[in-house]
Amino acid sequence: MSNNFKESVLSRRTFAIISHPDAGKTTLTEKLLLFGGAIRDAGTVKGKKTGKYATSDWMEIEKQRGISVTSSVMQFDYNNVRVNILDTPGHQDFSEDTYRTLTAVDSAVMIIDSAKGIEEQTLKLFKVCRMRGIPIFTFINKLDRQGKAPLELLAELEEVMGIESYPMNWPIGMGKEFLGIYDRYYNRIEQFRVEEGEKYLPLNEDGEIDGDHPIKNDSLYDQMLEEVMLLNEAGNEFSADKINSGELTPVFFGSALANFGVQTFLETYLDFAPSPQARNSSDGEIDPLSEEFSGFIFKIQANMNPAHRDRIAFLRICSGKFERGMSVQLSRTGKQIKLAQSTQFMADDRSTVNEAVSGDIIGLYDPGFYQIGDTLTASKNAYQYEKLPQFTPELFVRVTAKNVLKQKHFHKGIQQLVQEGAIQFYKTVKTEGYLLGAVGQLQFEVFEHRMKNEYNVDVLMENVGSKIARWTVDEEVNENLSSGRSLLVEDRFGKKAFLFENDFALRWFQDKNPDVKLYNPMDAE
Repeated sequence: MSNNFKESVLSRRTFAIISHPDAGKTTLTEKLLLFGGAIRDAGTVKGKKTGKYATSDWMEIEKQRGISVTSSVMQFDYNNVRVNILDTPGHQDFSEDTYRTLTAVDSAVMIIDSAKGIEEQTLKLFKVCRMRGIPIFTFINKLDRQGKAPLELLAELEEVMGIESYPMNWPIGMGKEFLGIYDRYYNRIEQFRVEEGEKYLPLNEDGEIDGDHPIKNDSLYDQMLEEVMLLNEAGNEFSADKINSGELTPVFFGSALANFGVQTFLETYLDFAPSPQARNSSDGEIDPLSEEFSGFIFKIQANMNPAHRDRIAFLRICSGKFERGMSVQLSRTGKQIKLAQSTQFMADDRSTVNEAVSGDIIGLYDPGFYQIGDTLTASKNAYQYEKLPQFTPELFVRVTAKNVLKQKHFHKGIQQLVQEGAIQFYKTVKTEGYLLGAVGQLQFEVFEHRMKNEYNVDVLMENVGSKIARWTVDEEVNENLSSGRSLLVEDRFGKKAFLFENDFALRWFQDKNPDVKLYNPMDAE
């Protein structure tokens, strides 16, 4: 299997698309799937009036709001490369899900709205990519609308993000005057909204069109040539090594909605994006070309198929080959598990997968075995991959079932949705009331919506406000220390934590109780 296995691994490209909401992330994903032959008809997220919805948005609330609140996984083949796309939530309330998803990819595609430039959420996610050394490819979207000048966008990218940039192509005009792009990589001009046969114009050695062509008479063409000359003389040099180390981002201009520049982007991306990379573990770096199977779970999703009330654990394969029915060890418990039910994804369309290799993302049916961050390995030595980031919630609500007779469904729904990691569950130590914690308000709204639609339970949520959560190092804690300003709770793993009203309450508690050692899991190694 060795040569075939190696070729298969090296042909994988696994990336996440990151952006601010509304920058065009889901639309770009759709168009990439279109080129990959995975779908025949791209429905945009805005397609509410037409009844068409984005293929990658499968949850009902996503279709209603036109946003992605979960990370979809999609796979297709293009030019002998197997592409795995992880479409991440753009909404900041779901950044925890996005951060975890970024641990499962080898590169990232960052989409920037040409009119808005760098937005807050994009900057946050970019920083996570930089921290992890993930190569970043930039797609500047919506060139068919009026936006900021391209040179201004490049300067903003370099100043705000602190990364070098290299434009692989350059726009000729924008908005109503958008004529196309000057492709520095393929040495051609790609014209906007022309017949298929006239789409590409080859350039000579001097980077210009030979002979007569109407586009040469347009002042925008001359302006573009001047700007490209400036880039050639004063811009950054192209460096594949710097792309791989995340120090330089190749920049592409286009319009995802108009499906312009997307195929060029995809083909160039596949030339330079890294194949599966080594991952750190408690046993050191694990080589993706090692034939011994291993992987980690970065996401758990309940009810992707509402008819079957199932739960799927998303696994990034880091080494070796997955074969359906194989036995592996769950490192956290030491248990042997047979991987009999496995799927691959195209949004809500799933098919059974019999084989997969390093770099692939597969779904495992989860009867309640798995937790986010779990390592699965065929090795007798139960090593662990690096811990995944755990966010400390900031907003809290008390939650109860409206109908007392629905307690069984209520408990089942909470248990399953909490395991996905978007919301966190706590029980007050003295009264055993239920609290939910989240990074953002939208997570509570999604929870309420899903409890009603997927578990047929109406819930009452009473706002408790923002709190500072700190866990206790010792398992035994004096319950009398619990008060309105420092509420003692247990998380779903039975670990004790205090929810403090504010910074002052936290400092006052620490001064009065120096023997109670507290910690924030976000600071933990």
